[in-house]
Amino acid sequence: VLKNEGKSSISIRRLMSLEIDFAGTTFTASTFDGHWARERQRHDHIMNVGLFVNDSKQGSSSSTHNPYVLLTNNQLAGCYAFNLVYSGNHKEIIEATVLDQTHVLIGMSDFLFDWTLEAGESFCTPQAVAAYAVDETGVIAAMHTFVSNHILPEKWAHVDRPVLINNWEATYFNFNEQRISELAGIAAGVGIELFVLDDGWFGARDDDRRALGDWFDNIKKTGGGLGSLSAKIREKGLKFGIWVEPEMINEDSDLFRAHPEFAMRVPGKEPTRMRNQLMLDIANPVVQDYVIKTMTDVFTRCQADYVKWDYNRVICDVYSESVPNCGEYLHRYLLGLYRIMRELTRKFPAVLFESCAGGGSRYDLGLFCFMPQTWASDNTDAYERLFIQEGTMQAYPQNTMGSHVSICPNHQTGNSTPLETRFNVAAAGMFGYEMDLTKSTAEDLETIRRQVVFYKRHRTLLQRGRYIRLSSIFKSDYAAWIVVSEDRSEAMVTLVGTHAKSGKENLRVRLQGLDESAEYAVEMREQTNLDQILRTTVRGDILCRGAIDFGYLFSEKDRRAS
Repeated sequence: VLKNEGKSSISIRRLMSLEIDFAGTTFTASTFDGHWARERQRHDHIMNVGLFVNDSKQGSSSSTHNPYVLLTNNQLAGCYAFNLVYSGNHKEIIEATVLDQTHVLIGMSDFLFDWTLEAGESFCTPQAVAAYAVDETGVIAAMHTFVSNHILPEKWAHVDRPVLINNWEATYFNFNEQRISELAGIAAGVGIELFVLDDGWFGARDDDRRALGDWFDNIKKTGGGLGSLSAKIREKGLKFGIWVEPEMINEDSDLFRAHPEFAMRVPGKEPTRMRNQLMLDIANPVVQDYVIKTMTDVFTRCQADYVKWDYNRVICDVYSESVPNCGEYLHRYLLGLYRIMRELTRKFPAVLFESCAGGGSRYDLGLFCFMPQTWASDNTDAYERLFIQEGTMQAYPQNTMGSHVSICPNHQTGNSTPLETRFNVAAAGMFGYEMDLTKSTAEDLETIRRQVVFYKRHRTLLQRGRYIRLSSIFKSDYAAWIVVSEDRSEAMVTLVGTHAKSGKENLRVRLQGLDESAEYAVEMREQTNLDQILRTTVRGDILCRGAIDFGYLFSEKDRRAS
């Protein structure tokens, strides 16, 4: 906290949250970078004399450079991890000097930042987080425990979350009450617990060029309106969730025609449009009040159990009549957003909020203070998800990560993967389906039903057990991880090979986290596309020494595009 105890104003151009110095320069800095549909890809940077910067200039924490940074000592044992409790522009600076020292600075970015601090006022920076362990496994555990115990909303941090289905990839904008009802009925029949109605339910929203901001029912699509539709969904035994994108506005909307001043635009300049939309001026308290009021109405109208809060572009055209100093705008936007979220989560404590930002572009500790989970990526390809999910779980526990089974060929990549493999990958996170079950075969529906039964049976372990990476997909041609219960009485291992190999593969994985003196009943999940199922009893120390060959189990016979 910086307090101006003088008699005149001062300007803050940079004010970081954490500074720490290390002896030596023998470090590797690991960052988790990417873009839309390829979030949090790991990159390792061997430090030498010089400066390394990891930052975002997009107005959000961004998928380009996540604020989490790992610093590994290459000569001595030790890993240091850093993060920032903030959802806006951030900056992580690592400098290796000729004096054989390494300096680390963590905090808000100074890009377009110029804050006027009047006499008697104070400015508080976001909190930074630092963790140490002797190795990566330890530092991952430390960060996961910290996020679960001190960042996530207490109501949601240690409870089981529902299995859901989202209609987006099933219908996109083309749906009506009958189609939604049919999809929900099949979902209920296979044991799914929550139906989420995605984009297209409001105003004249038939495509992404119109109606953002018009949060009134589209009667043509919802039948008797949201209240009626959600009641019919509940009659089928499902909870009801709703998609919104409250921070955005289309120029072709009733809201823009009535309040063009609500849009973020620089006077006299043509605005930058992304996904055919502008951003609302969330730094303006009047606009904040509008968002709180309209979202309160939406959530009340449908008695929402779940809200998917989307954000599909980056911030530019920075200007607001309510913020005379543009250098303060980006931070004031975040403060306004946090005020909105604080008000809505207080009004609706029973609602499970999931953040989304064109996928995972706002995957950060700031939003997790209000919304306990985030849609990890719009890319639902199981192969691509191995990279995205490993990069995500480096810093964030699995119960923050939305992960769904989708159709094949995959809508984002065109790749095809067996339905059982898609489940194995998606079950690592907050689990659901993103597909049109009305077009599924009876055989596939039975497979999905069995998957849901299995997931529910092991849900507590999968969602809240200790995650340990066994083999990195960034460094190998297979991914492996284990989730272990707190008392180590139960564990689940997932192995995913990225491609088939000729001949017998000798694949031995050293398990971790088990009680090495205990005897474990080892049972492989029954998959419809596998003939061989492993069942045996093995001591924990044998499993942890990699004495079991898993290679022969990779014999999936299902390559159908379904």
